Amino acid sequence: MPTGPPAADRPQVDPLALESQICFALSVASRSVVAAYRPVLEPLGLTHPQYLVMLALWQGPALALKDLATALRLDPGTLSPLVKRLEAQGLVTRRRGSTDERTLAIALTPAGAALRAEAESIPARMMERLGVERDELVVLHRTMSKLIAAAEG
Repeated sequence: MPTGPPAADRPQVDPLALESQICFALSVASRSVVAAYRPVLEPLGLTHPQYLVMLALWQGPALALKDLATALRLDPGTLSPLVKRLEAQGLVTRRRGSTDERTLAIALTPAGAALRAEAESIPARMMERLGVERDELVVLHRTMSKLIAAAEG
């Protein structure tokens, strides 16, 4: 048996209301979270995009620029200036492949590798800063990954 007012008496929901759009919520959340990272990353001398590059490089050995771009879901043309700035900071090196001159290998310098130890506190600091628990982030990450897969698929 239905509860509540009859359908004719219920307020109409605007399907195009800005505040109910997932694209709007994602856009605002993205800008806000990136802005929240700024004061945490400044002491390391990194911007948020540079931090993402470093996260990818801290996972293992050198990566080809093309593979790094794929991992970060960025165009190589967008990624190249980021890598150049990290190289100017002494955190990474760029080297042409010995077997294929078209390949550009990106590797951490000792300073770039050492920066990882300073960065290890960032995830916990950001959880505290954003007022979220690990379990909440796991659920959010799972949902975001599902959205990304659906949008890319």
